[in-house]
Amino acid sequence: MQASKDEVLQESGRVLGMIHNKNLTQDERNRIVEDSLENFPMYVTKAILEHRKSSSTDFSVAEWEDEGAVFRDTNGKEYIDCLGGFGVYMLGHRHPKVVAAVQSQLQRYALHSQELIDPLRGYLSKLVAMITPGELRHSYLVNCGTEANEMALKLARLATGKTDFIATIGGFHGKTFGSLSATGKALFREPYLPLVPGFHHVPYGDADAVEQQIRSILATGGTVAGVIVEPIQGEGGVNIPPTDYLPRLRQICDTYECLLILDEVQTGMGRTGRMFGAEHTGVVPDIMTLAKAFGGGVVPIGAMVAQPKWWGKMEENPFLLGSSTFGGNPLCSAGAIAAINTTLEEDIPGQARDKGQYFLTNLQRLQERYPDVLAQVRGLGLLIGMEFVDNSRGYAVARRLFSRQVLVGGTLNNAKVIRIEPPAVISYEQIDTVLTALEESIAEESKVAAGVR
Repeated sequence: MQASKDEVLQESGRVLGMIHNKNLTQDERNRIVEDSLENFPMYVTKAILEHRKSSSTDFSVAEWEDEGAVFRDTNGKEYIDCLGGFGVYMLGHRHPKVVAAVQSQLQRYALHSQELIDPLRGYLSKLVAMITPGELRHSYLVNCGTEANEMALKLARLATGKTDFIATIGGFHGKTFGSLSATGKALFREPYLPLVPGFHHVPYGDADAVEQQIRSILATGGTVAGVIVEPIQGEGGVNIPPTDYLPRLRQICDTYECLLILDEVQTGMGRTGRMFGAEHTGVVPDIMTLAKAFGGGVVPIGAMVAQPKWWGKMEENPFLLGSSTFGGNPLCSAGAIAAINTTLEEDIPGQARDKGQYFLTNLQRLQERYPDVLAQVRGLGLLIGMEFVDNSRGYAVARRLFSRQVLVGGTLNNAKVIRIEPPAVISYEQIDTVLTALEESIAEESKVAAGVR
């Protein structure tokens, strides 16, 4: 039922008071949790409480403050973040340089007129061209990864005049209609069928399957606009392809005159130990998509960047591709500019490489000691997957970790895999704390598996 003006003013004023108040009373802190437990079932979705809390059934934990590699609940209890917003927090939570850039821009102007030239959009697009490999140059700025992938798919059709796409089983590219059509998980696709026509899925890491699918499409009168893949499948379970996979896809796309689209939404901005996952093999895609850490862990922003030779239709009509009212807005552009600067200045890729190897070495030792619980460990940089022998073991370990104040995350397309995806600014001392918590949690679960009480 629609509330009165006075009721809305009273409620919004009460919430704003808590937002501005740096010294909440204990009653106010408790009230926030109580309000949340009432608001989500009533006004959002009850299931979010259950599904988002896969690592804990303690609904009293409401995130309220954060910095660096930690966040705190309303009572000030601190947790080490090894989920990292599924890849968002490469620079940590609220990195001062990114926050400062956004605050400074907010004092000038926040959004743009849509008609006059917005300088920050140009500056950011130039920087994207400067950090991405090869001839990638023209950017289309959006709000998130799924929008970036929508733009990539649309540009591939626009530029080539062709229709079909090859994607991979287990791949995750988003949940809007186009990006969901590329996503390779039946659970997310089936409720919305039929999706956008022309998408074909093959096993990830199998370049021969890609080529065979292209040949089949061409043999039956179809056309192929592009191949879309992740350099490493994140949501699919941190799946790392053979080293020749991306180079072979590049060769195949050149042979059959279709575009190679690399989804770097999760692997980009240093996550794998290089600025972009593609750089491990030297492959330059026709189109690359970015998001998550692109906003520095402070603002939501994504980008689709393409080689100039595919940009011709955009020069004829820049409004053909899409319309994004808030895409590339000054606030988010300022944040992304600061994120690029900080990523290079603090050698975030190098930190991810070294700390990721430290993590992997120690996790592999754990796997050797507890194979009855932990089946496999794999990863690159700070994108690490721990695959458990079954879903229940992984879920139990995640809960045990949360009780030890360490947050980890599952993967949407592979429930047996828990991701270790912390900010690159995590300290070695914090990593050791996480490793200790992991060993204790896995050891406890190993006893359960053996029937020992």
